[in-house]
Amino acid sequence: MKKNTLRITDTTLRDGHQSLWATRMRTKDIIDIIDVVDQVGYYSLEVWGGATFDVCLRFLRENPWERLRLIKSKAKNTPLQMLLRGQNIVGYKNYPDDLVDRFVETAHENGVDIFRIFDALNDSRNLEAAIKAVKKHGAHAQGTLSYTISPVHTIDKYVSDAKEQVQMGIDSLCIKDMAGLLSPTMSRDLVTALKKEFDIPIQVHCHATSGMAETAYFEAAKAGAGAVDCAISSMAGYSSQPPVETIHAIFDETEFNVDLDLDALRKVNKYFTALTPQRSKGRGYEPIIDSEILVHQIPGGMISNFRSQLEQQGASEKLGEALEEVTRVRKDLGYPPLVTPTSQIVGTQAVMNVLTGERYKVVPQEVKNYVKGMYGRSPAPIDQKFIKKILGKEKPIDHRPADDLKPILPTATKNISDPKLIENEEDILSYCLFPEVSMEYFKWRALPEGSRPKTPADLEVAELLKKPEEEKAKVKSEVSGNAKPILHPEDYDGMNTILEKAASMQLSELVIRKGDFNLSMRSGNGSAKGHIIAEPLIESVHPEVHDEVRPQLQEKEKAKESAPQTDTKEYSETIDAVMAGTFYRSPGADKPAFVEEGTVVNEGDPICILEAMKLFNEIEAPFKCKIVKILVEDATLITKGKPLMAVEKL
Repeated sequence: MKKNTLRITDTTLRDGHQSLWATRMRTKDIIDIIDVVDQVGYYSLEVWGGATFDVCLRFLRENPWERLRLIKSKAKNTPLQMLLRGQNIVGYKNYPDDLVDRFVETAHENGVDIFRIFDALNDSRNLEAAIKAVKKHGAHAQGTLSYTISPVHTIDKYVSDAKEQVQMGIDSLCIKDMAGLLSPTMSRDLVTALKKEFDIPIQVHCHATSGMAETAYFEAAKAGAGAVDCAISSMAGYSSQPPVETIHAIFDETEFNVDLDLDALRKVNKYFTALTPQRSKGRGYEPIIDSEILVHQIPGGMISNFRSQLEQQGASEKLGEALEEVTRVRKDLGYPPLVTPTSQIVGTQAVMNVLTGERYKVVPQEVKNYVKGMYGRSPAPIDQKFIKKILGKEKPIDHRPADDLKPILPTATKNISDPKLIENEEDILSYCLFPEVSMEYFKWRALPEGSRPKTPADLEVAELLKKPEEEKAKVKSEVSGNAKPILHPEDYDGMNTILEKAASMQLSELVIRKGDFNLSMRSGNGSAKGHIIAEPLIESVHPEVHDEVRPQLQEKEKAKESAPQTDTKEYSETIDAVMAGTFYRSPGADKPAFVEEGTVVNEGDPICILEAMKLFNEIEAPFKCKIVKILVEDATLITKGKPLMAVEKL
């Protein structure tokens, strides 16, 4: 008779697709199979939180709250679980305590039974408000140890961190191995130490990236862990979790009882096997085993986005260099575990260092905030010289970061220009977390259903599907010796504009790069003549954009044609974009622009924001200058190298 029960949490509907599909699972994908998933016999279903909230709004144009309600209405047998980022909630910064409390209350009312609460730095001060709220509203509070490897992350430190969470009243504790670093030996020793010290259930969450997860689970269970996280096999492995079918088979021959419905598992696996080609098309998976994870430690949920971000910056070939730089940046920042938001902070800084060719030439505001202590205590002390390099004359804080935040809910909607876009309190919570992203979703939602443009996710799919065909056409043309340009129909007008501008120039070489039509020109004597930008007459029109939107853009272009035209070749000195992203003139919708035309700035003064890789990157003036002309409209998506401002050096 088997005496021990090993419980399984299924992560397919949250972490599985976040790790493999860049979080692009649709609500319909879930609802069409959730009744079968509910029959399997899992301990819990992780279905919400993490990046899913953001992506629902930003890319899928879905309401994350409605997704949760729909899942709860059909999953009658299995508790629902979410990943809560402590004081960060589901965002990438600390939020006030009143928002934490109201978010937890609303999430619980809509269906969340278990809240897995973590802090990227294991700073218990950042868990305090969330644990208190979960307990207050009657849900299960699962504390978390964000697992990593460094000179300061010892078993004694993890036990000490866990002790602070236990004293706050957590109901269970999860070892969260977000990168697949937990070895079987460390798994056994850490669980043994925790069980010796505390009488609460222990759960283990591993990613399969390094190939050690199954053995880590086996040793953890033997040492006393009562639950582990898995995904259905067609959504498992790689940078996701271990496959549930494999774990079931392993433990079926032991003293542990894993009582799951194998027929239901087969139906779920068949469903996601059929769905995967549609959702993963063009993304590509990582190698089945990536031993380099043991060096760079980039977690499963980040690695697919890391590649995508480098591709967006036109720097895919720098992946290896960027991964090496992650290790160096992590050391500089005191060895933070790489999990949201520190994974984005460290990863973005590493990409910046590689793209600019100079370490810390561009420092995102989030990195400055981290060094200042606004995300919590770093696991190891940060070198004082480095602090001065990043902060200048500013001093780090030594108190709980959220103590500096005023309640947000009483004045949350005062800056909303069109209050009719807000339909309920959940919209207010979404807006508090992601103001710009939520407003874009609200405006899209307010359009008549037949006139809504395709979602960013659908346009993204079309782009991903198009790339292989373009590559095939390119290869075919090169082989035949008759290369032809691959253009959208709208591009031809823009190309004519370029050729008209280039016709009067005496050039021996003209290279045109598709996209925003950057020109690289060389004169007859071999000297560089600079570059101009010529945009298509219908800006940003993609063939997949709904026809109803096209007339609006055409009117916009007519207005642009009648307005004075700005040609960047008129200016001898410009400040160009160091990366691709969205250009903003101010640090927030309710804040003034950094600079106006005519403003004189000193070297190091902030002049604009480039939002890229989930961070708002403050761009500084490279020298003392006068802003002659702002060349980009606010909230415009721009490419790396595009001139942002014409300036006069002083």
